[in-house]
Amino acid sequence: MNKITRRLLYWTPRILCIAFAMFISMFALDVFSEHLSFWRTLLALSIHLIPTYIMIIFLVLAWKWEWVGGVGFAALGLLYIIMFRGRFPLSTYFVIAGPAFAIALLFIFNWIYRKELRVAA
Repeated sequence: MNKITRRLLYWTPRILCIAFAMFISMFALDVFSEHLSFWRTLLALSIHLIPTYIMIIFLVLAWKWEWVGGVGFAALGLLYIIMFRGRFPLSTYFVIAGPAFAIALLFIFNWIYRKELRVAA
């Protein structure tokens, strides 16, 4: 595995995870259209950002233990499909659960090739 491939495989799941967390966080912005008081808006925003907090926790853990990211993001994708099955069109599941599974797969590859990748990071 050459140096560029190692660096790409090391950084891709981490960058995708940050981008995916930012994407999921955008869905929390709908609380501002509710015209609530400041404290209720803050509480609603905090509650809507719980999935983002969970993803950030998995990312922090996966930075050192890649298998945690693989298992965690696969579990998040599966949990989304189970919790919301039948409520949305199929494309919604691809948009939300698909990136979670892709990030999980990339972290699993990171874990498998961790000795080679640590040299590149």
